Amino acid sequence: MQDSIPVQLRFPPVDGLTVRGDFDGGALSSDFGPLILRGVDRQIGLTERVAAAFNDQRHPSYITHPLRDLIAQRMYQIACAYEDGNDANALRRDPLFKLGLERRPLDRASDLASAPTLSRLENAATTKDLYRIARAFVDQFIASYATPPAIIVLDMDHSEDATHGQQEFSFYPGLFKKRGETRSTN
Repeated sequence: MQDSIPVQLRFPPVDGLTVRGDFDGGALSSDFGPLILRGVDRQIGLTERVAAAFNDQRHPSYITHPLRDLIAQRMYQIACAYEDGNDANALRRDPLFKLGLERRPLDRASDLASAPTLSRLENAATTKDLYRIARAFVDQFIASYATPPAIIVLDMDHSEDATHGQQEFSFYPGLFKKRGETRSTN
């Protein structure tokens, strides 16, 4: 390939290791997103802000993964279209997800959290935690402006967008059911 570019992509080091995109095989991953997310997160500190908002009730002697790492892992997975918490079982050994959380990519001892660990974290959240996390997101949004906006408008459209029949991925909103109307359940 005469048109290929021999220059490698270079990224900030992780634990003293040089990180670069090389495209010649080796430890492979199907997703480059965690490295990009890590770079953005280092600049804006979102996972630190969310971790500070969460009241971690875990017993210190049983903690393997720091709270900020768990939150970053879950947020990066969701941002990379791995919404299902069970995806963590496959991604916990993915080299780029491990690099995204600043762990050695090929070291088995630095594997990320499993799906059950993330599930326990998500189920431990209280309403107060959720409120503080929501505030952290709003604070992060406001901090993205050079000057805080005078007003923030949330445009919520509650109008009905009716679907009929057995359309894939649609749910019938019973709230909007008209009097006398029935729905087939075949």
